[in-house]
Amino acid sequence: MRHMGDVLAGIHATWEFESDAVVIRFERGIRAPKLFQTLRERRIPHEALASVTLAPGKRGTVVLHAVPRPGADPLMEAAAGQLKEACDPYRLVLPAEREVLAEYYRDELRARLRPDGPSDGFLVAAPEGPQSFKAYDGKASFDGSSEVQFRWFWTGASSEKWKAGDQTFPVRELSGVEWRSPEVFDGYLRLLTRSGDPQPAQADHDPAAVVFGLGYGPVHESLPFAAAVLAAVRGAGRAVAPLEAERRDPAGVAERIRHLGELHQAGLVTDEEFAAKKAELLAEL
Repeated sequence: MRHMGDVLAGIHATWEFESDAVVIRFERGIRAPKLFQTLRERRIPHEALASVTLAPGKRGTVVLHAVPRPGADPLMEAAAGQLKEACDPYRLVLPAEREVLAEYYRDELRARLRPDGPSDGFLVAAPEGPQSFKAYDGKASFDGSSEVQFRWFWTGASSEKWKAGDQTFPVRELSGVEWRSPEVFDGYLRLLTRSGDPQPAQADHDPAAVVFGLGYGPVHESLPFAAAVLAAVRGAGRAVAPLEAERRDPAGVAERIRHLGELHQAGLVTDEEFAAKKAELLAEL
């Protein structure tokens, strides 16, 4: 790039080119997609990008389009290809007279890309929490780091969900999220658990899912929520991995039993919980 701070202003967004990243600032006007208004600003490291293209757009425009590497951006991972073109946060629509300038930035970005396949971890920050939104059958809340809650509405929740009661999901017990856009039939947000227990095929029967409806769970509310939860889950997953290796190590198991004993003595674990968990750990030896 010529220098840090170079700016390319387009329709609904502005790209600022830094030495190691592109900072995308989204317009917050009434004509901008609501998703852009929610995102406000995102910093995309060059290493998060797989490619950059420039192509003719509609009605006298050109489109500068960056494509993130698979696994680099929790928002795009949660969206799973369901975003409409106009809501793609990696598209910058420009008047056609800026095509030459756009070509310059495309080439400069391409020279800095080192695409090497899927990313091992998220490189783009997820929308920050805490967050919440109203679905058709309940309210979903996320504290931003450790816990997701579903609180059912008596006017929309199924009998299966009422019988199960309001739900609380520790992030450490989740393996991912499944987001079906509210702009298609049967949209929903489902939390996937590490237990691997079978979940009902229909989201309206699943206590681990909230379903969308007209005006309930819109993209600009439910997708950033899903992305934030997914990022927290992946972060917790990286913390879980060393524990899995520890379970195969007798010294690691002994250390966990010692720690469990400390929790028991401190009154944080009941006698029954202590006995059950200790037996569980001993069985791993």
